[in-house]
Amino acid sequence: MDQLNDGHALQRLLDELGRLPGIGPKSAQRIAYYLLEADAEEARRLATAILEVKQQVHFCPICFSYATRDTCDVCSDASRDRTTICVVSEPRDVSAIERTGSYHGLYHVLGGVISPMDKIGPERLHVKELLSRLASGEVQEVILATNPDVEGETTATYLSRIIRPLGVRVSRLASGLPVGGDLEYADEVTLGRAIEARREV
Repeated sequence: MDQLNDGHALQRLLDELGRLPGIGPKSAQRIAYYLLEADAEEARRLATAILEVKQQVHFCPICFSYATRDTCDVCSDASRDRTTICVVSEPRDVSAIERTGSYHGLYHVLGGVISPMDKIGPERLHVKELLSRLASGEVQEVILATNPDVEGETTATYLSRIIRPLGVRVSRLASGLPVGGDLEYADEVTLGRAIEARREV
């Protein structure tokens, strides 16, 4: 009976690991066997870290990036340039740009991109909130930093069309990023150059 339960526990772990993005059956098996061979304290630390991140991390009410306090570290940093907002698709893109050290303004996370095939329109993104932030008149430039793929370009074109009439400069990351690539996988030098050589759209 114990062996049956152990088998169910292992299969459940394999199933849950297999649900993670980028983790196939073989990778799930390697991680599961590593955890089985690790001491109980190591497994407990991992489980605790997962629970804590789910309990403590939430979306910033201003920019919709990840935050552990009322607002994220960028929005609460008084030294950031508040005349510039960099618009990205997902919170992980904020981390990618921050690693370059080339950008010192604010961010706005859309929470996705426009994708007619997936029935995702502008109304399902944080577009209204972006326009509300621009209404104060403090922001002078919006940098569109969506991925250089079809959905990212569609989203950037849409945002440019609705932001430019507000009198705000709209720019797009320059070439250097591969078409069809993801920001989170771009190296710091390439991404940094793309930010510095952004162009108006």
